[in-house]
Amino acid sequence: MEVVSGNLSLSELRDEVATGAIDTVIVAFADMQGRLTGKRVSARLFLEEVAEHGAECCNYLLAVDVEMNTVDGYAMSSWDTGYGDMVMTPDFSTLRRIPWQPATALVMADLLAHDGSPVAAAPRAVLRRQLDRLAERGLVPYAGTELEFMVFDDGYRDAWAKGYRDLTPATDYNVDYAMLASTRMEPLLHDIRRGMDGAGMYCEGVKGECNLGQQEIAFRYAHALATCDNHTIYKNGAKEIADQHGKSLTFMAKFDEREGNSCHVHLSLRSEDGDAVFAADDGPHGMAPMFRHFVAGQLATLRELTLFHAPNINSYKRYAVGSFAPTAIAWGLDNRTCAMRVVGHGHGMRVECRAPGGDVNPYLSLAALIAGGLHGIDEELELSAPLEGNAYEVKGDHLPTTLRDAADLFATSTVARQAFGDDVVAHYLNNAAVETRAYDAAVTDWERVRGFERL
Repeated sequence: MEVVSGNLSLSELRDEVATGAIDTVIVAFADMQGRLTGKRVSARLFLEEVAEHGAECCNYLLAVDVEMNTVDGYAMSSWDTGYGDMVMTPDFSTLRRIPWQPATALVMADLLAHDGSPVAAAPRAVLRRQLDRLAERGLVPYAGTELEFMVFDDGYRDAWAKGYRDLTPATDYNVDYAMLASTRMEPLLHDIRRGMDGAGMYCEGVKGECNLGQQEIAFRYAHALATCDNHTIYKNGAKEIADQHGKSLTFMAKFDEREGNSCHVHLSLRSEDGDAVFAADDGPHGMAPMFRHFVAGQLATLRELTLFHAPNINSYKRYAVGSFAPTAIAWGLDNRTCAMRVVGHGHGMRVECRAPGGDVNPYLSLAALIAGGLHGIDEELELSAPLEGNAYEVKGDHLPTTLRDAADLFATSTVARQAFGDDVVAHYLNNAAVETRAYDAAVTDWERVRGFERL
């Protein structure tokens, strides 16, 4: 895999196409589940037509479940409305090579209706709405996402054939920060890191985690929108590279009863001039008043906006005492037992939300964190004292423990409706209802083991 680092300009793409170095352009977006979705088009067609006019795709792509079943309840897409098209409009600031696919480039797209209006329920549009609110105040968000995943020696098709049972993890014991056993995965991990660097990302490194075969590859923080685009491309690309190695990896929040896969989301704001607006030398704990209001707002809204951090049935199984996944609505200074952890200083002062798992849609999670923070600023909410000690032992408000509970809280959230709009709230509530109904109807292995003979 030859790696040439950096993103592409449109003129550079033209040169690469002319020499035959690139013959395919992927036009893609993140769907509701955070998956990279779109189409491959010939580079010639992309330059002649798609670059200027976009590419069509069916609007059902924002109205299906994880298995791509068409489901009822969505206003924007249904049998009654004929499942029409929406337009994938390239954002050329995201144009880049995809080194692990031969002669291929990729560009992320915004979704527009035929009248040119944004498709409000698209995750990128949900985040853009919050970015616009920040821009009105002269604020610029910088974010980082820390995705954990588990590697298996079984390939994806073999894992599917086994029903994802009896898979062989890539390590046999806890390899948190360990070098020896993690080296067994290094051929795969090295190709992932090189591939992402070649796709214009800044890969910082990789470390082992607690569960069997568990790893985390970290990337440099960037503007919030760029971080979400990179997150989506990386997550898809890591799976493709694992497949090329005959292995599989999963980002699901809770694969087994051991530690789950987290996605800690870091967020900081700066002024348009680049000043660190969250830090103040004379403030409590070095925190500026704006930062204190911002974190207070995030805490006040965390329960009602959890749906955007934990979007699936499986997400809530990660919230277990003593698991490094949070349970209590609490904040602390460099305290990993809290849902909100404040770290850093100066330009690096930021808040880390530990609620999301590896299954999170990053656009929605960051939109929720910004919306909650702006609520705190607007209402000038006071921040409580930081929690010292073990947040798992705290009495008081806790994160919801099921998707159904999170959806109920989201449905009654005034902040959600004001920040995202009634149409977006209804769209994602329907998604939660679809998942809940499917889960309620499923008969699981757990039920068979307990009930087949003994009940």
